[in-house]
Amino acid sequence: MSDIRRREFITLIGGAAAAWPLAARAQQPERMRRIGVLMGVEDPQNRLRIEAFVQRLRQLGWIEGRNVQIDYRWGVGNADRIRRSATELVALAPDVILTSGSATLGALLQATRTVPIVFATVADPVGAGFVDSLARPGGNITGFDIFQYSISGKSLELLKEVAPRVSRVAFLREATIAAASGQLGALQTAAPLVGAEVSPINVRDAGELERSIVAFARIPNSGLVVAGSAMVQAHRDLIIALAARHKLPAVYSERPWVTAGGLISYGPNVVDLYPRAAEYVDRILKGEKPADLPVQAATKYELVINLKTARALGLEVPPSLLARADEVIE
Repeated sequence: MSDIRRREFITLIGGAAAAWPLAARAQQPERMRRIGVLMGVEDPQNRLRIEAFVQRLRQLGWIEGRNVQIDYRWGVGNADRIRRSATELVALAPDVILTSGSATLGALLQATRTVPIVFATVADPVGAGFVDSLARPGGNITGFDIFQYSISGKSLELLKEVAPRVSRVAFLREATIAAASGQLGALQTAAPLVGAEVSPINVRDAGELERSIVAFARIPNSGLVVAGSAMVQAHRDLIIALAARHKLPAVYSERPWVTAGGLISYGPNVVDLYPRAAEYVDRILKGEKPADLPVQAATKYELVINLKTARALGLEVPPSLLARADEVIE
């Protein structure tokens, strides 16, 4: 072989060898990341929220089955089931976990203090002891604060506006959640200003809930303010049915209660928080730490009124209240 042909052969082999690692790297699949999702109740409302979360992840480049695997667990509004589900998720060693609500977040924090957690909705995470502060949450969690206690007073004002004769108000809550105590305090502080008294009804199981509401409804001019939590949400249909049967005007925390037959809701648009939670998950998957991501507050609140329910309760909704509503269901 001549020197010229030898040099050409060596150049050809060398070029091909240099190209091999590039080709191999191009053919390697993307690293599969793992996201855990723990929700308190599996229902259409939460499935819609998760759909918004997954859609935003796709927009950010995270595609299920290609570069991310999502493991789902549901708590069915039961504390033992939530704890088991939290332990199962942590055992899968996810890169980050999405959750919603104090009950599920508390269970996850019992299971891990290292796996990053993003909560899409939690009421008063500082008061509950979940984070050090909103600006610097610390630890392994961050997310979105869904509730300000001033909303409690607003709920009471709305109840009196639509049903002026109401003088006794039952606050339906999950007593084990720290924010429920703060919300009760805020309601009781606001009550004298609107000429009402507020007492709690603790939601534990369907039987106790029904007995408590039936007993409360025996005295005229009674109404309800219903807190938002996984256990309360698990009894949504029962609560709405009892309010209708016993002619109890009620204010709820979210729109789906009103579309299901409730009278009025006032609170954040929860679905809007899930794409924002997806953005935090994206940042964590790219290397940021939850401790450095500030807890954000819900910014969009909506008032929804069901006129059909109002008529069934014998109530006439004031035009001024209808004018302020974001949505009126006929």
